[in-house]
Amino acid sequence: MAETICLIDDEPAILNTLSSILEDEGYQVLVAKSGLEALKVVRSESPDLVILDIWMPEMDGLETLKRLRAQFPNILVVMMSGHGSIETAVKATKLGAYDYLEKPLDLEKVTILVRNALHQRKLEEENLSLRIQVERRFELVGSSPAMQRLREMIAMAAPANSRVLISGANGTGKELVARAIHLQSPRHNRSFVEINCAAIPETLIESELFGHEKGAFSGASSMKRGKFELADGGTLFLDEIGDMSLATQAKVLRALQEQQFTRVGGTKLINVQVRVIAASNKDLAEEIGKGSFREDLYYRLNVLPIVVPTLKERRDDIPELAQHFLRLHSEEQGMKPKEFSPQGMEALQRHDWPGNIRELRNLIERLLIMVPKPVIDGPDVEMFLQGRAPTGVPALSVGTNYDSLREARNAFEREVISRKLRENNWNVSKTADELKIERSHLHRKIKLLHVELRPEH
Repeated sequence: MAETICLIDDEPAILNTLSSILEDEGYQVLVAKSGLEALKVVRSESPDLVILDIWMPEMDGLETLKRLRAQFPNILVVMMSGHGSIETAVKATKLGAYDYLEKPLDLEKVTILVRNALHQRKLEEENLSLRIQVERRFELVGSSPAMQRLREMIAMAAPANSRVLISGANGTGKELVARAIHLQSPRHNRSFVEINCAAIPETLIESELFGHEKGAFSGASSMKRGKFELADGGTLFLDEIGDMSLATQAKVLRALQEQQFTRVGGTKLINVQVRVIAASNKDLAEEIGKGSFREDLYYRLNVLPIVVPTLKERRDDIPELAQHFLRLHSEEQGMKPKEFSPQGMEALQRHDWPGNIRELRNLIERLLIMVPKPVIDGPDVEMFLQGRAPTGVPALSVGTNYDSLREARNAFEREVISRKLRENNWNVSKTADELKIERSHLHRKIKLLHVELRPEH
């Protein structure tokens, strides 16, 4: 669909010339001869871009711009004038104009500016869409008393710059809490940088945190900025900090105290303003007693402590969480949505959930993929919780922890195709008929999924 541009000018010659040029470029063009007429056109047609003349009778362009921005805050406006001045351009920009054109118009410059403005608008829309997707993916779901208390603590902690220590069992959603604090903080427009201290080898953790200079060690072929530097002005989330070695703890403590550090192999002091949020599934007070965690670092981090409840402590949230994960996975993968029967939801609420939210999320993903019916019932849930598959569903994939939904779907399809081929004595044509797909499509699947194919007899 062609992008729409609204031209606003009291000179018919300008409207005719610009309309012809922009229509030749493939845009749909609307015209208005006054500010009041422009407001009506924009309200009814919602154009992608407005090109607005400043000098017009009755209501001039700057006043029109003010009213447009008041009614449509995200509207993209380019101003133009034959009596241009730097002061006028600056005033238009302060009122929210994207750019400013001087008459007589350079038509090549106009088309380039229009193209750039619409490209900028597209990027902003994509960025907003991605941000909404990310926020939905990391949304804190649940309305139980435990979750209400957690949200209250997040709301109190977020506006401050103080450090936060989040504790809780594996899979409870400590990262979600850290992200929620960041998004509600004054730093929400800056970077949220995370590092899993348990997942990085001891030999690399210092470089990951503080960066390194070129040639600092074997393999350091270029300079690299560390997580502290990347998070400057934003939030650094140190996940599973209880697994960090004492030597690295000492360096982190020094960076927190001084708000500066040097890259590995470097001598230049780098100053940063970073809010640190740490998390651990261990009892750090116990780790101090064992001598495996520094007491001074613990008190530096534990300014605002937050404990994340287990799923057992918030069973009332399970229906809401289950529906959320079903909807999320369905939308992400373009699959038809499913629902739980009352018996299916009851089975979810009876389970102990030792793996907490992560275990529930993985189970929902598995049920969505592998239960062929539109309604997930109690026996389906029980069978998958016990590590078995419902009748007619291949059992090979059950209980496997996949890195992605695509990997799980590929494994499922591979097993279905292999089973059908065996049942049909490796007859590809017959198998394609039973699976209700074209023979050529089945051949592509066999090749793509690396299905072992015996010669047909």
